[in-house]
Amino acid sequence: MSDLVFMSHEHVARMNELLAASDEVLAACAALDRDYEIAYELSGGPDGTAHWVLRFDRRSGARFSLEPPRDADLTYFGDWTEVIRGSRAARSGEPVEANLTTAGDVSVTERVADAYATAQRVATIPTEFPDVLTVAQRKVTEHLRAVHEPAFGLPHSMREPQVTRDGSRTAVTGAVFDELVGLPRTAVYTAEDGELRPVTSGKGSSRGARFSPDGRTLAFLSDRRQAGVFQLHLLDGDHFGEARPAPEVPGTVEYVHWSPDGDKLLLGVAGLGAELSGGQGSGRNSQQARERPSWFPEVDDGTDDAGWRSLWVLTVSTGELTQVSPAGLNCWEAGWCGADRVVAIASVAPGEDDWYTAHLSLIDLDGHARQLLGSDVQLGLPTGSPDGKWVTVVEAVCSDRWLVAGDVLLVETATGAVRRLDTRGADVTHLQWIDAERLGYVGLRRLDSVAGVIGIPGGAVEEVLSTDFSCSAGGFLPQGSFTADGRVLTVRDSYEQAPLLVLSGSAPLASVAHPGTEFVRTVAGKAEVVTWTAPDGLEIDGILCRPAGNGPFPLVVSIHGGPVWAYQNSWSMRYPWVPLLVEQGYAVLSPNPRGSCGRGQEFAGRVVGDMGGADTHDFLSGIDALVERGLVDGSKVGLIGGSYGGFMSSWLVTQDTRFAAAVPVSPVTNWYSQSFTSNIAAWGNRILGADPELPGTLAHTRSPVLHASKARTPCLNVAGALDNCTPPGQAREFHQALRAHGVPSALVIYPEEGHGVRAFPAQIDFLARVLQWFERYMPAS
Repeated sequence: MSDLVFMSHEHVARMNELLAASDEVLAACAALDRDYEIAYELSGGPDGTAHWVLRFDRRSGARFSLEPPRDADLTYFGDWTEVIRGSRAARSGEPVEANLTTAGDVSVTERVADAYATAQRVATIPTEFPDVLTVAQRKVTEHLRAVHEPAFGLPHSMREPQVTRDGSRTAVTGAVFDELVGLPRTAVYTAEDGELRPVTSGKGSSRGARFSPDGRTLAFLSDRRQAGVFQLHLLDGDHFGEARPAPEVPGTVEYVHWSPDGDKLLLGVAGLGAELSGGQGSGRNSQQARERPSWFPEVDDGTDDAGWRSLWVLTVSTGELTQVSPAGLNCWEAGWCGADRVVAIASVAPGEDDWYTAHLSLIDLDGHARQLLGSDVQLGLPTGSPDGKWVTVVEAVCSDRWLVAGDVLLVETATGAVRRLDTRGADVTHLQWIDAERLGYVGLRRLDSVAGVIGIPGGAVEEVLSTDFSCSAGGFLPQGSFTADGRVLTVRDSYEQAPLLVLSGSAPLASVAHPGTEFVRTVAGKAEVVTWTAPDGLEIDGILCRPAGNGPFPLVVSIHGGPVWAYQNSWSMRYPWVPLLVEQGYAVLSPNPRGSCGRGQEFAGRVVGDMGGADTHDFLSGIDALVERGLVDGSKVGLIGGSYGGFMSSWLVTQDTRFAAAVPVSPVTNWYSQSFTSNIAAWGNRILGADPELPGTLAHTRSPVLHASKARTPCLNVAGALDNCTPPGQAREFHQALRAHGVPSALVIYPEEGHGVRAFPAQIDFLARVLQWFERYMPAS
């Protein structure tokens, strides 16, 4: 094999040596009537636009160059990737479609035909063609290493902020890469003297820290004994150090809460093999070792009992551990209600689909449970007052478990009376009882993060925080932790501000800023809030991230999942492809169409029964608005998105042919087959408002697969083999439907990924394919 790469500097130098030494080439050039220059200008090359130039000089002969042409008689324009692939195919004797445009005098090719043929024969030597994906991988790898390597061994993001009642001590979960392999580990940190310091040593990951009511003991979860299986650990005293393990529970602990008196700890425990939500990546929380022979079939007979979620209580002083949730009740999340009862979101079955119809239950520590509340939509964030008189819960239209943003309901435990509390228009995403008469909340109002304190039972509201920074702490929705005097600890960030740990009323306590975050700031451009009006008059918000300059820019519309979620102005817009694409010259629009949270339940509910309907025009009208404002090149618009964003990326290309490229990730493309293969099929049918057994319902009319004949957009269809929410067959169906209609399509299924592509090195490969796809079909240059 040759060490020369086709049209590399080394290849061109060697060809020029051969041409200069050839009398035959010199004679052929001398016979020309004048000097000539033929050039190729190819977008999307390894370093941007690639120039290939061949000059015919009557005195000195022929010579290749990789510099821009001086005065080309004829220039061919095309895509570098397509030309490389075509050249490789031509060498193999396969038919090649040039797909090039020209500028200049095409008859030049006839006048230089003899000299060209002679030069080609003399200079043809063995070469290897560059791997077009490897070029994109190099760009992505260099980008990600610049982002992450300076912080290897240090936290690069923060979540789960916690503060003691007096505000003197804090704890936060930090995500840490030691190398770009797998998922980051997590560790619990505290802020001291402006720095984040680990609270304890120990291998594995730690997270979910909670301070005791008196602030003296820190409870947290760690998998230091078995990877992926978290158990409770405790740290005592004013200074952190070595933790002591608590008695182990059967399964993995997902969260822990102190009782109001500080005597007990409530543990939410998932059995090994329990299902994960789409927001958690889908799949299951552990993979059981295969004990049967490789030929043994996969069997599902409905009797798998491994995935139940239960509640346990640890008495701290004695070490006594007791299960308090009764058999047959699956407890998705829970909190204390006084010191002798707990309140839980519960269902009678453990399947992921069962969460969407779960109810609110009050459970005594002896295991007796009674239902307090049901809902036509979803319930989450249950918590009770320290005196046990009240329970609060958030009611909301939801699309993913634990992604809850909505109205606060106050329930009197003695009577079951329910009242909706005012939160000044915020969709509430976090609740915490400060004392028996004050309830703290954190939420989302339009694009802003807000926090407040509600007087109970009167309902008077004092808003203590309103900021256009994101307070989602690297997660999906705003969260925080309150002190006794009503201050709130949050992790704040924006597209141009790396995450900060901030206690309201004080200077930032700590930051994860490092040279890698500064690199992001230098390449990621700027973000601005944009609004536009949909055809029905509804105002839609979005965040536009764009390179320096005035535009117009090629645009990638990044569609969020859900559909009930929302973008905020946040660090990297939560997706690594945003700063990466901006660095390459693309603008990226992150819209919040109808169905997004942050604008009340009526706005969120507008997508129910109409996915792929009016929301379609929220996106199209946003693109039109940016084109009209001169910010976007309307001939170069692409799509990317996961989950609902994957569905919409697939759906839009069947409804409008303007799109140059699309990358649907973890999509739904056929609601009929989704109804019989997904672990959240019933939810899908409810939010779509469809019955798959009835012909002509939205299960059929809103399935991109059944509209594939209308598509013209090249699609890169991406899925994870472990995804139970939107199984990989959804991406495969759309890919095959597109190919059947002659539309360029590629299918990429990652064998170790679930809902989305999260782990390294799969994420590098995924981002490289994304970048290569857009550079091929809508180059920024």
